[in-house]
Amino acid sequence: MIEKFVESYVCKIVSVPSAVQIESKKLEADFIQITIYVSSQDTGRLIGKDGKMIGAIKTFISACKAKNGCSYKITVKAIDDV
Repeated sequence: MIEKFVESYVCKIVSVPSAVQIESKKLEADFIQITIYVSSQDTGRLIGKDGKMIGAIKTFISACKAKNGCSYKITVKAIDDV
C-alpha cells in the first residue's frame, strides 16, 4: 500500500515518470526500507530544496506507522538514463 502511494506521488513530481522504480525490502520484523530509483536528472527535483520534498514524503509515511506499526526508511537513488 505504501509503495503504491510513493510511486504514484513520485511520478507526479519527476519529469520522467517512466523511469521511476520502487523497491521495498523488509529488514527486520517491523522495519521496511523503501528505495526510490529515479532518472539522474530528477534526483534533485525529488529531494527538493533543503530536502523539503523528500522530507514531506517521509513525514506522511511515518504517519502510517500508527496504523500498521512498521517503521520506514526512504532512500533516493539515481539510475542511468535509458
